[in-house]
Amino acid sequence: MKFNPDEIKEATKADFDAAWNEGKKYVSSPGINEKYPRVSLKYGKPHPVFDTIQRLRDAYMRLGFEEFMNPIIVEDRDIHKQFGYEALAVLDRCFYVGGLPRPNVGISDERIGEIKTILGDITDEGIEKIRLIFHSYKKGEIEGDDLVPEIASELKVPDSKVAVMIDHVFPEFKSLVPACSQNTLRSHMTSGWFISLGEMIDYRKTPLKLFSVDRCFRREQAEDATRLMAYYSASCVIMDENVSVDDGKAVAAGLLSQFGFSNFTFRPDEKRSKYYVPDTQTEVFAYHPKLVGSKTKYKDGWVEVATFGIYSPSALSQYNIPYPVMNLGMGVERLAMILHDSMDVRALTYPQFQYKTGWVMSDSEIASMVFVEDAPATETGRQIQEAIVKICEQYGNTPSPCEFTAWEGQLFDKNIRVKVVEPEENTKLCGPAAMNEIISLKNDILGLPRTSKWDEAFKNGVTSGIRYIDAFAARCAKEIEDAAKNGNGSETRVRIIKVPSEINIRIDPIVQRYVTGLKKKIDTRGPVFTTVRMEIL
Repeated sequence: MKFNPDEIKEATKADFDAAWNEGKKYVSSPGINEKYPRVSLKYGKPHPVFDTIQRLRDAYMRLGFEEFMNPIIVEDRDIHKQFGYEALAVLDRCFYVGGLPRPNVGISDERIGEIKTILGDITDEGIEKIRLIFHSYKKGEIEGDDLVPEIASELKVPDSKVAVMIDHVFPEFKSLVPACSQNTLRSHMTSGWFISLGEMIDYRKTPLKLFSVDRCFRREQAEDATRLMAYYSASCVIMDENVSVDDGKAVAAGLLSQFGFSNFTFRPDEKRSKYYVPDTQTEVFAYHPKLVGSKTKYKDGWVEVATFGIYSPSALSQYNIPYPVMNLGMGVERLAMILHDSMDVRALTYPQFQYKTGWVMSDSEIASMVFVEDAPATETGRQIQEAIVKICEQYGNTPSPCEFTAWEGQLFDKNIRVKVVEPEENTKLCGPAAMNEIISLKNDILGLPRTSKWDEAFKNGVTSGIRYIDAFAARCAKEIEDAAKNGNGSETRVRIIKVPSEINIRIDPIVQRYVTGLKKKIDTRGPVFTTVRMEIL
């Protein structure tokens, strides 16, 4: 956790927002108790889909819409009422809801013997209690997850024994097969709007402007880069005597303009859903400048983002709704893909499964996961670290043999002196790679000097901000702390390094797996040749 003792303050939501807008990810805060006197709090990161949902909710409410929740479980008869002769084709895309039936459980003399073997000396009264509990379970008076605790409580035996008894004595429970009901999971928000508006018609005045951003489910043949079986729909309705297609156009423009879209085009939708009035179903195409020239299929800047229409009077009459209703809907994931530059809805929605769809890390992500391993624990230790770095920067090219005092003072009640030394002849205080810096370049991790030869690498790559000398000085300072605490002197040296750990640099294992999996390079080799010596005075 990062902590800056010079910037302690109470961390509020406003602090986080201000820090985030400035590009800072950390806000310092006093701790909540003596054990944690100072804590650095990191502001979290939203999921791109839920981030888009929140922005859509705000956008709808700015347009004067009221938020509602529609039923998720819809009887298939409602689909018939809404779609008429097309209902069977729609239901083919729906998930039906099923459940396990509750079996009739008989207790024979043989089973009574098995029960007693497992539970112990159960009396006839105890067997009758089991029989009555099973009967109540069959009637639905006891829920499935209460069955074992109920029997255990009545018989005064452990839950674990009852669970074993049911598993061994009553195979009916293991052989149960789910039975389907007439209920479906909502495949589109429209099915919920009909039900909701039909219930509200007797107690809510028109005009009504309602919206809902919620989950829908569709039984696709397969999920791919553009479709999921479970997705979010951002849907709204306007119920009013004078509602028209123009209202749909106005809502689409007002909603999408808040996301940077402009220059809207409206085209007749060829799908022609049964529950819309003929010739009112309309696709919304919008122009977004950041899409121009992109590698997506929207490289001309135009993308289909929504559909709207006027509900059919015949479908509305099935729910006794006497007013016209305009409905507009859009897929949240499609909008999120545009806003977050994603090419695959699966990777966007379920980043934890990126390996299935192509795991991608940017150079910025890679560079942010390179760390200094050992570091001093005290403020004095950090001063020593900085002093070592300063000496190496100032005198690193000094011909050897040579030595320079970097720091002198008191550490753990010991008077100490810290020197950077090079006793050998015909070399320099520091080796040529001492000032190399770790960068990520096209997913390679490299240690390079900031010279004109590598200007392009630093321009196109992302630096970790860690030089070899920074990491080495941190290790020296830590070892000096440890030695001083024990009353000993110390000497820390580094020669030619071959792997990052030799210079006190740690690369997160996630990054290592990613880089090596792509057959990219981790190359931090170089001659550092630096020695730091501490002596107790």
